[in-house]
Amino acid sequence: MSYKEIDPKSIKTPELHGLLLGSIAPRPIAFASTIDKEGNVNLSPFSFFNVFGANPPILIFSPARRGRNNTTKHSYENVKEVAEVVINIANYPMVEQMSLSSTEYDKGVNEFIKSGLTEAKSTKVKPPRVAESPVAFECKVNEVIETGPNGGAGNLVICEVIHIHLNEDILDENGKVDPFKLDPIGRLGGNWYSRSKNALFEVEKPLQKLGIGVDALPEFIKNSKTLSGNDLGKLGNIEKLPTSENLKSVEFPEGFEKVDNKTTTEEIHNLAHTLLEKGKVMQAWKVLLSQ
Repeated sequence: MSYKEIDPKSIKTPELHGLLLGSIAPRPIAFASTIDKEGNVNLSPFSFFNVFGANPPILIFSPARRGRNNTTKHSYENVKEVAEVVINIANYPMVEQMSLSSTEYDKGVNEFIKSGLTEAKSTKVKPPRVAESPVAFECKVNEVIETGPNGGAGNLVICEVIHIHLNEDILDENGKVDPFKLDPIGRLGGNWYSRSKNALFEVEKPLQKLGIGVDALPEFIKNSKTLSGNDLGKLGNIEKLPTSENLKSVEFPEGFEKVDNKTTTEEIHNLAHTLLEKGKVMQAWKVLLSQ
């Protein structure tokens, strides 16, 4: 495996910009509605965005300076005039309208009207929210941090959430946000987006237990030429190595009842890999320890 070594200062900003956006992906999108001191509404998406705390609830997005001519965006100018913003969550059903709103219309043009999205009155802030958005966060702007004076520099808009609009249709039976119902989108490089609904998978967080770690796996497992790094990670996320006694109640997968001299290590590890991909960790352990 070979790596290309790059000093960020040795390449032009557009090339660096493309490299960053292509590599750091997918990125969530802040569909930000703002208003200027004259009352003109602006709506624009920003993928330099994330959540940075819950107490207080802090969201940060960055309407960066344009790289080609070092001008600033209307959203940035608006929050400097009226320190309020609604960060609407964009999902797949509105992706085309959201993209259209990113057109660089003249100042004073209302992107709600251009994109065909609906303005809804906010509860605590002046800018309207997007009625079609499944979640909208009304925010006060605590601070704007400018990271530089040149084209491509970021402007970090630090927002504190003061009111939330949550569409109950996206909640599951436990009142939690259902990612399939939310159907969020993410931004990649160029024209590319991701749709989480079509590519969701779960990884159990090692928060309630202390996993033994990959280093504690038996050598014949740790040095396997078949098992992947993800496989080893799953096997290492148990509190102690299982014993034959622990595995008595675990059934062998169908068609695999015993190991004999004709069963190769590769066959065993291939089966374990298949089981691990299906989330059947203890069955994988039973197969691996049956050697």
